[in-house]
Amino acid sequence: MSGYLRRLATTGAAYTAASIVSKLIAVALLPLYTRYLTKVDYGAAEAMFAAVVSASIVVRLGMIEALLRFYYKDGEDPARVVATSFATMFWVTTAAALIALPFAGQISEALLVKPAPDLARISIGGLWVLTMFEYLLTLFRLEERARAFFLTTIANVLVTIGLTVILVVGRGEGARGLLLGSYASGAAFVLGLIVVHRRRLSLWIDRELLQRLMRFGLPTMPAELSLYLLNFVDRIIIIRSAGSASAGLAQAGLYSLAVKFAQGVNVLVRGFQLAWPPLAYSIRDDDEARRAYAVIVTWFAAGCAFVVTGLWLLSRWIVRALAAPEFFGSYKAIGLIATAVTLYALYLVLVVILGRTGRTGFNFPATIAALVVNVVLNLLLVPPLGIVGAGLALVASYLVVLALMYGFTQRLFPVPYQWGRLVRLVLVSSALAGLGELLLPTDGAAGLFGRIALWLLYPLVLLASGFFTKGEREGLAQLRHPRQVLTVQLARWRESSADGAAIPETYEAELADEDLRL
Repeated sequence: MSGYLRRLATTGAAYTAASIVSKLIAVALLPLYTRYLTKVDYGAAEAMFAAVVSASIVVRLGMIEALLRFYYKDGEDPARVVATSFATMFWVTTAAALIALPFAGQISEALLVKPAPDLARISIGGLWVLTMFEYLLTLFRLEERARAFFLTTIANVLVTIGLTVILVVGRGEGARGLLLGSYASGAAFVLGLIVVHRRRLSLWIDRELLQRLMRFGLPTMPAELSLYLLNFVDRIIIIRSAGSASAGLAQAGLYSLAVKFAQGVNVLVRGFQLAWPPLAYSIRDDDEARRAYAVIVTWFAAGCAFVVTGLWLLSRWIVRALAAPEFFGSYKAIGLIATAVTLYALYLVLVVILGRTGRTGFNFPATIAALVVNVVLNLLLVPPLGIVGAGLALVASYLVVLALMYGFTQRLFPVPYQWGRLVRLVLVSSALAGLGELLLPTDGAAGLFGRIALWLLYPLVLLASGFFTKGEREGLAQLRHPRQVLTVQLARWRESSADGAAIPETYEAELADEDLRL
């Protein structure tokens, strides 16, 4: 069991590292962006970004999900799966962008309540860039080429930020600069990745294989779309619920900034999201998979709960430090959105379990029910509560989809989740966040350091609650002797290398560094 956790941690760490670095750079630039962008500009750009992601889910037709499943499926040729799925993605995405271009003006009015055809045209080009970039990065994930994934992601982030700073700060392009900086740099990387993967790609479609891919992947598309719309429809309702387009876009800007700050938990979620499907599908024995899934869910939830607790406690200070004063109101939704992101990550676990059974059609009833709940709650809560109402609606919607998916998956592929430990996580996280809000100041050094101290009590309170098993407590005790643990771990990898597995370079480098300092 620990082998699966180590494997997930190894690939997930690389994906998470890329996410951490990119998010840190992006967050570091927020003080700059929020001083050169108005709330209206920020809200407009983020609404268009969300629209691009929604459209991308449609034009993908579930091909990436099918690729992840069929690449490992017995009886399928991985090379043919890659070639056919790429050709399908390329032709569908290109056709969709060309069809949408003449309607740029109408699209912008539908989304922003005012005409902005230039923003829509850039976003339509971005649809092609985003979809192809995600597909090409997935090829690195299939081969577990974590280093290539990391370097490509970081290089893209650095180029994107450099270009965006020039456009937003240097040339005062506003929302247009945000969109153009993201998608123009991304286009260059898409072309580069096509060159890197050129031997595996094709523009010819194997129709028989495509039918099998579509039978698996297409049912996931409505579910994914309806689920993502939970993160999109709230912004449209926020924009339209205000007295004017400018006021609505300003509120959407605050909400979008809260989403950005909630990315603290999304760093974990992103790494997990990328590493989880290849690992989960590669476990062939069903009983072994059930045990592994249960343990992985518990530890992943524990990590997310720690980050969410910190975001609840420290949201005011985060916004004060990293945004212009006019954006301070965004702190109100940060904890709620971080909670929703964690619930979404747990939903991803259940999606992969459904994928294992091949019954992907069950995704849609769960996600459409959550979307209906989200729309209704947003219409009820946003007018009186603003962005807090949108955050509450998002959390409630994810609880609905999670409950329904749990019911479906337990019928098809029951997993013995560790409910006692999961309940302890929820109680500890909620208690710490609640105590901080009730007892500690909301500004000043006393409030800041008091909340940090309360947050750091999280692992100790978990320990006192009986969360850790006997074996886990023994493992934690061994951490007091890190070199001994490292030596034992390296011996295990050397044993496995007899079967052709390589020793991780990270640990080789760490031992070399230890030797140099002796």
